[in-house]
Amino acid sequence: MNLRLGVNVDHVATLRQARGGHEPEPVAAALLAQSAGAHGITVHIRGDRRHIQERDLRVLKEVLAVPLNVECAATPEALEAVIPVKPFWVTLVPESREELTTQGGLDVIFLQGMLKPVIRELRGVGVHVSLFVDPVLDQVKMAAKLEADAVELNTGLYSDLPMDSDATTELGRLRDASRLASRLGMRVLAGHGLNLQNVGPVAAIPEIEELNIGHSLIGRAVLVGLERAVEEMLTAMGEARP
Repeated sequence: MNLRLGVNVDHVATLRQARGGHEPEPVAAALLAQSAGAHGITVHIRGDRRHIQERDLRVLKEVLAVPLNVECAATPEALEAVIPVKPFWVTLVPESREELTTQGGLDVIFLQGMLKPVIRELRGVGVHVSLFVDPVLDQVKMAAKLEADAVELNTGLYSDLPMDSDATTELGRLRDASRLASRLGMRVLAGHGLNLQNVGPVAAIPEIEELNIGHSLIGRAVLVGLERAVEEMLTAMGEARP
């Protein structure tokens, strides 16, 4: 199975919002990533609109030739912004105003009563639903019970490990969760904190179909350009999975 790359362009919008103007344009960044070989584009529309705006969703859906994946909280306000756009994917994530970035996976066991009608509503309008969860087997089982189309496994704990530390335990959790999710009939994605230095072992997990990567790619793009940053990541992913 060829491993796909989803490029998150949130932080291009972060730069735009810092000045309250129109540049840099996240849609232009998405098109550059697409032309460099990205298989999908991911954006997170937050409640505080700190980066991606409703306008971005609409334009991205109109111009992209690859699937658009919109991350959002499972709230009525978020769904009101997302459902009219009908992206290919919606990934439901936890969200807190105080966090700089998503801090952990969605507790789908605790939130199952709230998530079930949201998932049903999204699937009812033809949107595929992914749940961003920690690589915990019980969370994966509940995601399948809720009839999610996919899980995106949180690689945050793995990515936060010092480069010279033993990653065996965290990689084992990711492998076990990936195998279970695939066995339960869900597609398996992963992401959070991945970069050129640590992506290899995660990319080598055969059940994972797609990696969503944003911050490190945009940071690298500041130095070498977005197209080269995407190409470098695709190369690193390809080398890990012959």
